[in-house]
Amino acid sequence: MKKNYDLIVIGTGTAGSSTAQACKKAGWTVAIIDRRTYGGTCPQRGCDPKKVLVGAAEWIDWKERMAGKGLSGDSRIDWKDLMAFKKTFTEPIPDNTEKKFKELGIDGYHGKAKFESDTQIRVGDDVITGKKIVIATGAEPVKLGLDGEDLMIHSDDFLDLEELPKKIIFAGGGYISMEFAHLAARVGSEVEVIHGGERPLEQFDPDLVDLLVKRSEQVGIKIHLNTRVKSVEKNGKTFTVLGEKDGAKQTFTGDLVVHGLGRAPALDIDPEKGHVHLGDKGGVQVNEYLQSVSNPNVYAAGDSAETSAPPLTPISSRDSAAVIQNLLHGNHTPIVYPVVPSVAFTVPKIGSVGMTEEEAKKSNLKTKVTYREITDWFTFKRTNEQAAAFKLITDTERGTVLGAHILSDNADDLINHFSTAIRLELTFEEMKKTIFAYPTGASDIGSMLNEVN
Repeated sequence: MKKNYDLIVIGTGTAGSSTAQACKKAGWTVAIIDRRTYGGTCPQRGCDPKKVLVGAAEWIDWKERMAGKGLSGDSRIDWKDLMAFKKTFTEPIPDNTEKKFKELGIDGYHGKAKFESDTQIRVGDDVITGKKIVIATGAEPVKLGLDGEDLMIHSDDFLDLEELPKKIIFAGGGYISMEFAHLAARVGSEVEVIHGGERPLEQFDPDLVDLLVKRSEQVGIKIHLNTRVKSVEKNGKTFTVLGEKDGAKQTFTGDLVVHGLGRAPALDIDPEKGHVHLGDKGGVQVNEYLQSVSNPNVYAAGDSAETSAPPLTPISSRDSAAVIQNLLHGNHTPIVYPVVPSVAFTVPKIGSVGMTEEEAKKSNLKTKVTYREITDWFTFKRTNEQAAAFKLITDTERGTVLGAHILSDNADDLINHFSTAIRLELTFEEMKKTIFAYPTGASDIGSMLNEVN
């Protein structure tokens, strides 16, 4: 079948769905394609189901910290029940998404999209033509080229496990590995993390990560640093990961190996046939309007686009908003990214926004770095929190916060307050004028600022 459209969107996640719906409502003819179930990664195989599962791990951690301090009795995570609860969030998404597209009159295609030309996309036996094409295919686990790579499961597989095995090995020490490691340890699995660098979660503040590593070890997570994964083997039901540290061979065995060695743009769509050039990081090379620099008919958003922004869901939303305006009204809306907060949902959580200490050292600004462990503060002492700290990077001349880094069970909420303050360039005095409900985590912000002075 051959059919012509004003717009073809590849990908039904946050960026793709928003763009398709907006253009359809503006009167365009629109087709949307996905090789997987409709709805994208975040609500089905990423952020949302992960957060549901992590909630149970946080509850177990809370109970263990408070044992003998008012809480008693045995408790455990029933993995099958937890997974059934998770599915109440994820299972309705594909049908609901497809139903919404049909109601709007968006033509949906299932299958792998491949460029045939600058304006043509093949999906199975169908070849469709679009005046404009938006690539919003998201990311996928990076291909490593290791022997036995196919023996590792990916994050979406982990989120669908019917039961957790006794021992799990996580290859890599990024978001996926550390978040799932904390979850699995609270369920009762033996957990090992193999990471090639000096510390896991390299995007976050080193001092806070060091505290998190200590806390991770306290709950039974074994973290092997400066260790490279070289290959994976399977003998019967047992997996063997062969690694290397300082030239010496290392061997790890477990019942499951999880790929946590990074993700890359999912662009197995024959971009060269569409004259779509990719950048050094594997994303679509785009201009300030998120338009392909080599094919003006094509735009890219979210993880598919090669930009300065981190691969996070809010960026997909910001990108799609700009792409929608540029499609409907011409290239008049350049993409502008404010400071972007990031959180790893370990237990406790770790969050970051703005300038790092390393960046502060290299900057020409007059900066101050304030670091403090705060388990003795009421917010954390009342729940016997074992690891809590913050680091603020401040501009001493202007009296503003340039960067904030937090390790605590409420880091995900606190980091958003600092994100607002940094974006609006609020001074310490302005921030202190805000009255927060007390006692809450946010009411500690004034105390954090007092530590700076």
